[in-house]
Amino acid sequence: MTDKFKSGFAAIIGMPNVGKSTLLNLIAGQKIAIISNKPQTTRNKILAIHTTDDYQIVFTDTPGIHKPHNKLGEFMVKVANESMNEMDVVLFVVDATRPINEMEKEIARNIDKTGVPAILVINKVDAVKKEDLLPIIADYSSLHEFSSIIPLSAKTEDGAELLLKDIEALLPEGPMFYYEDMVTDQPEKQIAAEIIREKMLWLLDKEVPHGIAIEIEKMQELSDITKIYAVIYCEKGSHKGIVIGKNGEMLKRIGQKARADIEEMLDKKVYLELWVRVKNDWRNSDRMIKNFGYEV
Repeated sequence: MTDKFKSGFAAIIGMPNVGKSTLLNLIAGQKIAIISNKPQTTRNKILAIHTTDDYQIVFTDTPGIHKPHNKLGEFMVKVANESMNEMDVVLFVVDATRPINEMEKEIARNIDKTGVPAILVINKVDAVKKEDLLPIIADYSSLHEFSSIIPLSAKTEDGAELLLKDIEALLPEGPMFYYEDMVTDQPEKQIAAEIIREKMLWLLDKEVPHGIAIEIEKMQELSDITKIYAVIYCEKGSHKGIVIGKNGEMLKRIGQKARADIEEMLDKKVYLELWVRVKNDWRNSDRMIKNFGYEV
């Protein structure tokens, strides 16, 4: 460690589906946040920790900022907006393939109010022509005076090293907040639950996964295997049938795909047992939202 060690907190914010979770996983070097082609995948703040000999950056991935339709949605937007005030750096992630929208203009105004240094991360540049980047940069530059603007592809990792250097430049001198070998503060139980939810987001219809919550009832560590017993909660009885599928085939597919990822995370054989139950309209229940780990 150098004499002048730097450390600080960086919030990754932006609209749903711009690649925030992919960027977080890239920085961490492993899956921490779940990824899906459906919006509003992330429901809570997730920490990834990047430590070198000279600095430590603690990243928070936040829910995509959107117009909320229920109490869970309101919580997600509240988390995203409040996270900016607690940070040393804000990373505003945008999608190079999509034009600026009104919500992104509002995000830029909120960044202005905080006074926190912000880096604009233009993601998915691998999907656009280089000559199309300049007008995109000009459009976003008119919204806020960013500390720097980084064209990046979280998919190909192009631009990631430059982003880390620019974040380091904005960090204050400070202590190491977490042990140098830590990559996240998320318990394995929570990551396992999120991996199960990710597989459902990929495999099921548009509306069903957003009415889904996962509870790990028991996680038993044995010498040669980890046994996980999880309950999938649906909002409607009709959704339960979709999740289970004909002859239980869908639930089996969800379990197989989730188990493979959990085994990779734990580096150990996993036995995964899934049950499906109904909790009507839980996303509008303060009590249920808190039960599933989302503090309102």
